[in-house]
Amino acid sequence: MQPAVFVDRDGTLIEEKNYLSNPADVELVPGAAEAVRGLRAAGFRVVVISNQAGVARGFFGEDAVRAVHARIDALLGREGAAIDGYYFCPHHPDFSGECRCRKPKPGMLEDAARDLDLDLSRSYMVGDRLTDVEAGGRLGLPGLLVLTGYGASERDPQSPEAHPAAVVADLGAAAEWILGHAAERG
Repeated sequence: MQPAVFVDRDGTLIEEKNYLSNPADVELVPGAAEAVRGLRAAGFRVVVISNQAGVARGFFGEDAVRAVHARIDALLGREGAAIDGYYFCPHHPDFSGECRCRKPKPGMLEDAARDLDLDLSRSYMVGDRLTDVEAGGRLGLPGLLVLTGYGASERDPQSPEAHPAAVVADLGAAAEWILGHAAERG
């Protein structure tokens, strides 16, 4: 079993674009490819975990989400980096009802752990929203809040699981923190 770094997509790995559905609009956050490459070189699987309410709202279909992921793969591939898996929640409680996967619920992380044989006890969650941090926290994962995307405006966690282990500038700084923390954990 390998440890993983679960990474939110919009605002963390790629630039935040409201209800992104066009692959041509995908832009990596500066330093994202280097961060992904470094984490994988250190033995972590990197897994994207993303709420995609635009599907439930009827703005775009699941094929559009997969096309965006293919574009991310292409951009990362140009820089020698790769994602080990993509998991997304196409639901929204106001449009499709409750589900087990929409963050802050941990369903996507649990699914990825099962599918990819991941060791959650040595894994981390990184995102630009406290709901990202909470999704990991519900499984005991240290969560890091990045200040890219919506991160700078996130305040006052409403639950104990939503308290970040660290607040960092971006995915690159998160990777540095994780690598240092993992070395201390042994």
